[in-house]
Amino acid sequence: MTAIGIFIDWQGQMNFKNMRLWIFLLIAVCSSTFAHAKTYGDSLLIQQGVASFYGKRFHLRKTSNGEIFHMDSLTAAHKTLPFGTVLKVTRVDTGASVYVKVNDRLPKYSKRIIDISRAAATQLDMIHDGVTLVRLEVEQPKIIDDLIDYFGDNPPPTMRLRPIAKAINLYKPFPDWYLVPQLTIINSPF
Repeated sequence: MTAIGIFIDWQGQMNFKNMRLWIFLLIAVCSSTFAHAKTYGDSLLIQQGVASFYGKRFHLRKTSNGEIFHMDSLTAAHKTLPFGTVLKVTRVDTGASVYVKVNDRLPKYSKRIIDISRAAATQLDMIHDGVTLVRLEVEQPKIIDDLIDYFGDNPPPTMRLRPIAKAINLYKPFPDWYLVPQLTIINSPF
């Protein structure tokens, strides 16, 4: 059966009712695909570079923001990001990722972009490697706007901070009256 064969009835006549249903189905599938446009992906990348981990030597010492460092927590040290920033650290070669919270500072002269805790390094499978190439991403586009406000006109040169354009959503939700249940009249004398 060819593609046009689905529109021909058993008598050999063209069945436009089936054709209209298939066209409607095709339009519905395509419109739902475009309705949920995402702004994520590469737009949430803020930095890429070398990461290392720290653990035993700094275990139970105070971090730069005053917290006590535990090597089994999912935390990180960064040169400039504000404390409390949650980052998605993704290992470039394997694609493994982990979420960490910035609570410490790296020295200004460090060639690494981030130091992660031993627990985070274990999840990235970099304990034996020691250092690896990673991507730093934020969770939501709003965080990038907050970072742009935080750094003002002087962002770090190695950091990629660009405002994210809002996606145009062509999806129009159903009107409220569509969701109202239909009334059924049972055995009415009228």
